[in-house]
Amino acid sequence: MAIQIVMDRTGDSRHLFNPDDKRELAKAEQRFCELTNAGFTAAVRTGPGQASQIRSFDPNAEETVFFPRLVGG
Repeated sequence: MAIQIVMDRTGDSRHLFNPDDKRELAKAEQRFCELTNAGFTAAVRTGPGQASQIRSFDPNAEETVFFPRLVGG
C-alpha cells in the first residue's frame, strides 16, 4: 500500500491506495494533480529524515506528503 499525506491547518489527512489497482492509482494521480494545481508542494521520502520535492505523480512512491503554500502577512 502507498499513502498520500495532505497537511493542512487542522493537521493531516491520509489517503491509502494500492498502486496495483488501476482505479485507485488513477484516483491518487487525480488527487496529486488537484493538490499541486491548488498550490500544494509534493515531496517523497528519499531516506530517513530526507525528502525530495516532486512535480509530477510518481506511481512508485510509497509515501507522498503534500504541504500547503505558506501565507505570510
